[in-house]
Amino acid sequence: MVNSDQRRRELARKKFERQQERRAEARRKAKRRNIVIAAVVAVVVVAGGVAFAMGGDDGTKDDAAAPSAAPTPTPSPSENASDAQEPKMTVDTKAKYTMSLKTNEGDIAFTMDAAKTPHTANSFKSLADKGYFDNTKCHRLTTEGIFVLQCGDPKGDGTGGPGYTIPDENLTALGKAGADGTVTFPAGTVAMANTGQSHTGGSQFFLVYKDTELPPTYTPFGTMDAAGLKAVESVAKAGVEGGAGDGAPKKAVTISKATVDKA
Repeated sequence: MVNSDQRRRELARKKFERQQERRAEARRKAKRRNIVIAAVVAVVVVAGGVAFAMGGDDGTKDDAAAPSAAPTPTPSPSENASDAQEPKMTVDTKAKYTMSLKTNEGDIAFTMDAAKTPHTANSFKSLADKGYFDNTKCHRLTTEGIFVLQCGDPKGDGTGGPGYTIPDENLTALGKAGADGTVTFPAGTVAMANTGQSHTGGSQFFLVYKDTELPPTYTPFGTMDAAGLKAVESVAKAGVEGGAGDGAPKKAVTISKATVDKA
């Protein structure tokens, strides 16, 4: 017999996964759109070159500025940069690292074990060293069924990412899934958001402020300190904008600076 609490948690989980899938579809559409735009730009550049060559015969001069060199590739606010690659492994895979988030609602720090989640720890250090998370908002708070604050999207709408994906890691750390297909993500856990499919993590992550039941398909890669958990609990207590159970937090959370250092 399914009680009302179990039913509510199940509906919340399904809603969470549907939203992840919708965001993944939005990224795919944006990628297709950018491919089309890139093709059009290429045609324009080629046509411009032809016009210049032909125009020289009648003594006219093409005053249009030559296309500037492409900027050095850096993490972009969207997952559309098809040439972006996971950063080269530079972390010590036997060490632990601390990621510190300075926010307007209090400092949040969590420990990452690179021995258990080397790709995740390495990616987050690489992004933080580039200032990728600086001046970004935690765009999503969920207060019904699941209890998480989601951050890591420079676009602030759930569709942004670094342009590459990292593999899932440490998925068995929280134990074997129960009959309902879930495990408990304890309060204080930091885990990777994904699109609902394997190995689709980017830069978005969620901070669990109250024990939450979810499928073991989200990489758990960090544990918040007491002060960080208290700060997230305070944000959650204020609720979601408009009184909903899922959406932008009423207390807007901005990460002014993110750093990753060896513990």
